[in-house]
Amino acid sequence: MSTSNDAAGLAALSICESLLLAMNDHGLLPENEIVGVLRDAASTHENTIDTEPDAEIHRAAAALINQIITQGNSVYRPPA
Repeated sequence: MSTSNDAAGLAALSICESLLLAMNDHGLLPENEIVGVLRDAASTHENTIDTEPDAEIHRAAAALINQIITQGNSVYRPPA
């Protein structure tokens, strides 16, 4: 992946995190819905056909999203 693609991905992740935080802070989206959004996103990447040229990056994206679900990040903190 090129540096510009890496930067675009990082920017997109940051923007999405900020949006999810704002929606949660303002009572627009409860935490369980945030987890649902994350699970849907991971599932989309997990269901990529292995023969697709970008299958490896989709698996990595799904792994990252699943890590956010289990370990938390600035948007979601799993119950202690």
